Amino acid sequence: MSTKLIQNATIVNEGKRFIGNVLIENEIIKTVSTNDIQCPSNTQIIDAKGKLLLPGLIDDQVHFREPGLTHKAEIHTESRAAVAGGITSFMEMPNTVPNTLTQDLLQDKYDIAAEKSMANYSFFFGASNDNLSEVLKTNKQNVCGVKVFMGSSTGNMLVDNTETLENLFKECEMLIATHCEDEATVRKNLAHYNNIYGDDIPVKFHPIIRDEEACYLSSSKAIELATKHNTRLHILHISTAKETQLFSTAPLSEKRITAEACVHHLWFNDSFYETKGNYIKWNPAVKKESDRLAIIEAVKSGRIDVLATDHAPHTKEEKSQNYMKAPSGGPLVQHALTAFLEMTTQNIFTIEEIVQKGAHNVADMFQIDRRGYIREGYYADLVLVDPNQEWEVTPSNILYKCGWSPFEGAKFKHKVVSTFINGALVYNDGTFDESFRGKRLLFNR
Repeated sequence: MSTKLIQNATIVNEGKRFIGNVLIENEIIKTVSTNDIQCPSNTQIIDAKGKLLLPGLIDDQVHFREPGLTHKAEIHTESRAAVAGGITSFMEMPNTVPNTLTQDLLQDKYDIAAEKSMANYSFFFGASNDNLSEVLKTNKQNVCGVKVFMGSSTGNMLVDNTETLENLFKECEMLIATHCEDEATVRKNLAHYNNIYGDDIPVKFHPIIRDEEACYLSSSKAIELATKHNTRLHILHISTAKETQLFSTAPLSEKRITAEACVHHLWFNDSFYETKGNYIKWNPAVKKESDRLAIIEAVKSGRIDVLATDHAPHTKEEKSQNYMKAPSGGPLVQHALTAFLEMTTQNIFTIEEIVQKGAHNVADMFQIDRRGYIREGYYADLVLVDPNQEWEVTPSNILYKCGWSPFEGAKFKHKVVSTFINGALVYNDGTFDESFRGKRLLFNR
């Protein structure tokens, strides 16, 4: 039996903060206590005095680009970066190549992850205008959910057929996660700026092309369908103040409709386009400071339930093209937790709120089996953070395959020093256990 004892940590869990000890036996948390814990003589002792011990974050929205787009990223490289950033489990999106629109293609991704992923994993099944029968075959016990792009996407994944959407929301018993931007509104706005600038549209117009109304029209349509059919709906990456008012402050356990905020919409605003250009080009777009502040308030009030990344890397060469050609998305998993913790030093969030929204709520919302908490009997997915180790994001310490970060030049006061996954010390002071592989997430549904 492998045993580890984390001693003298400042444990942040379930709304509380206390000095305590955690005993891990094999993959599982055996004991959590404020008292001394008796353990076998061969136990590995980790002294965590002065450090925060958090449950590993569960990122419910990433794009790791494999298969088909591995010049941008791979499941191995991005899960490795996630582990270094304190993310111990991820849920990956279906707009890979080929799109994950059949059960066989979904299984292919699980096979790749079993071989390559350093973190625990799940994959969304993708909906299109013509694959409802395949959607309905998805196993709700071992697949996180169904993803619907109600806005621009890759390949055959824009679901814009009214009858298809109606049937999907009516018949799908699984959680449906949506990207919400009204395609007609985006195309109309883009045509306007094309007429003025041709292909050389300044990137500062991105949040005007993909504007508040495009987001609100699509999000409100999704909520209307979900309300009509009592669908379990989760709306991803809320980017506008107006959208936040669509959601309830009721307890998570009472909700059928939930929402997510991503780190870039909480950190950046439209003033950053001047210096970062296409490197902060995302869909939905980073918008006004008033939107950023409203999203923060919605996270704090409970209108927005979870924190995530929407990690979506592209190469520098792709991002260096003009606005019309540069793809949307950026790499985020290595730096999200430290960015969220930096916001605690600015009195925006508390650490307890970060843990609640980044771990507990994700586990509860997706009904994940025994993860997301520091609890006896749960998997030991844990992160040790030094709250007094300042560091700067530089090209030399970026781990993404694409080699860049929108946070480059940022200085953070918190640093992830150790990450445990299923009881294994997978990352420690810059060193990885490269032989480790995560597990497929299971769901109590």
